[in-house]
Amino acid sequence: MKTDLVVDTKGMACPMPIVKAKKALDGLESGQIMEVLSTDKGSLNDFQAWVKQTKHELISHEEDNGIYKFYVKKL
Repeated sequence: MKTDLVVDTKGMACPMPIVKAKKALDGLESGQIMEVLSTDKGSLNDFQAWVKQTKHELISHEEDNGIYKFYVKKL
């Protein structure tokens, strides 16, 4: 998937992946896509809740060898 920005939060614990993602997303234009990398096991629930609150779109997420990838579209 083509992304406009990659935010690496590997090694950070809650709430830092969300905090870093929010700051990064603020700098994007509507329609742009951000990829967030995280190793926090709780980040899946955190990101699902966060996009519902912010009305952005979680396009997809995947896990590969303990690294979670989230694709968030700014609306």
